[in-house]
Amino acid sequence: MHLPAFDEALNQANKQSIWRWWQQLDSADLQVAALATRDLLADSVAFHGHDPVNRLDGVDAFLEGFWAPLRHSFPDLQRQTHIFMGGASNGRRDGNAALDGRHWVSGTGLMNGTFSQDYLGIPAHGRRVSLRWGEFCRVEDGKVAEIYFQLDLIDFLEQIGLQVLPESRGVEGLWPAPRAADGVLLAAQDAAESGYSLDHIWRFIYQGLNHYDQADLKSMGMADWFHRKVHWYGPGGIGACLSFKDFEDLHQRHWLVAFPDRSVQDLNALIAEGSYSGGPGWAGVLATHAGPYLDCPATGRPIAVNGLDWWKREGEVYTENWVFVDMIHLFRQFGVDLLARARAQHAQRLTKDLP
Repeated sequence: MHLPAFDEALNQANKQSIWRWWQQLDSADLQVAALATRDLLADSVAFHGHDPVNRLDGVDAFLEGFWAPLRHSFPDLQRQTHIFMGGASNGRRDGNAALDGRHWVSGTGLMNGTFSQDYLGIPAHGRRVSLRWGEFCRVEDGKVAEIYFQLDLIDFLEQIGLQVLPESRGVEGLWPAPRAADGVLLAAQDAAESGYSLDHIWRFIYQGLNHYDQADLKSMGMADWFHRKVHWYGPGGIGACLSFKDFEDLHQRHWLVAFPDRSVQDLNALIAEGSYSGGPGWAGVLATHAGPYLDCPATGRPIAVNGLDWWKREGEVYTENWVFVDMIHLFRQFGVDLLARARAQHAQRLTKDLP
């Protein structure tokens, strides 16, 4: 696959802008954060957030509908970045893949702060939490035109003692930085390595994952793409899998029983820099809820999965994979409101504590 060169100077400038903005968002002075946001975001910025925040249009909507409520609930919130990268995207599934001219900057890690005020109707407990976050920003003419962002709300609920899904089959609460501590790519990376990573992840998704025959896991050839000791860091409700066998046994087998016809769509972006790659997909996977999943019986409904991914490649295989799935949004499509379930659990706990 031939991929044209992209503008490395532009990529570096975009990364510097986003890195500086994220630091400004951590400011204790909310006016500083708001002014920096208005300066960098396009007036018509489209924000795609975790359910129930969802779609917000424009800078005012971003500040008032997402950032101000988050900082109100976690006033001392500080961003810890584990992966930081940029690149020109290739999200095409059909025909010959090619760069589409859109430039992105992305990152993931933890946001650490004190849960001081209620968030999304969830009562605060006044103690510190670590929120898993992931973000992709599309930069156009020096302005952020589009953002895909998720918080792992299931993991957050588990931290405050609200178990709205069955205990994870994988390891709960595990969301580390890359083992090699090389995920924050502030400097330019080798262009050939970046190009190969982009080609590799495109082939993995569209020539590997999408080849499932709905009967045999081996039909995808995942063992050819994942190291046998791959660390797959899944979202709350699924947990981390610390080997390829665990990935198949604890996550993938159950996922494909529930969604046997699932298919990765054209993603909103697919980027690579150095040995890292990543992509956001709102309705990035389409499927039918044909089997039970996490104690929810099959509904037969069509579902769309919103998620974010980052991969670390070593040679020809992936050794680490950080995965977000918006479980609140997924279960809402089953007819289950997990946030309402959390509020009910909290109310029940209060009732039990009454004298």
